[in-house]
Amino acid sequence: MNTSASAKGSSSPFDFFDFDFDFLAPQPTQDADLLGQLSFIPGLKEILMLRQVHALEHATVWVLSASNNVQVPTRTPRPSHFQVDNELLGGLSTERGFYLYGEVNVSDMRRAVTLAQHRLTNGEWDLAVHPRCGTNMSVAMLLTAGLAVGIHLVLPRGPIEQLIGLGLAATTAAELAPDIGALAQRYLTTSIPFNLEIENIIRTRDLWGRQAYFVQVQWRE
Repeated sequence: MNTSASAKGSSSPFDFFDFDFDFLAPQPTQDADLLGQLSFIPGLKEILMLRQVHALEHATVWVLSASNNVQVPTRTPRPSHFQVDNELLGGLSTERGFYLYGEVNVSDMRRAVTLAQHRLTNGEWDLAVHPRCGTNMSVAMLLTAGLAVGIHLVLPRGPIEQLIGLGLAATTAAELAPDIGALAQRYLTTSIPFNLEIENIIRTRDLWGRQAYFVQVQWRE
């Protein structure tokens, strides 16, 4: 995820994507049970950990943004107030923990991680979703490609028609991507960190030499 201070309105012309999947509400033992039943699948534990770490990363960015007088999303899917997040903060998740980029005091960092996990595991599941997550970009690219191919097959092959079709595909994808991306985050790329235990928070450098905090976690049943 990559995060300058920007505001995002709460309304969308595509509100019909905001379904309420109550039957998919997070359960404290869901990942542990899944791992117990399918432990023979290579890499399953790492995938489950990565999804939980991803949610914790997003929630930590929200909490840190709030500590700088920036509003955090409420549990309501479409809050009535404007949401503002701190673009100077960003993160990168791995199955061992996550990197947090930005100028943050170490004590604030420790408090934010602990509070983020507490809030996530106590019902504030919307904190797991972030509008600047790379998932949204991936969804936008896939939508653009899919719509472009579909329109290419449907419209006449003339260059003007194809150019108009490409513009239409890009515009439609840009409108749909935030809502579909949020759904993808909520149900595919993140999971509530019921099974994560925070081991350590250190100041380090990532693989590209950039300074960051690394929040190291381990799995707990």
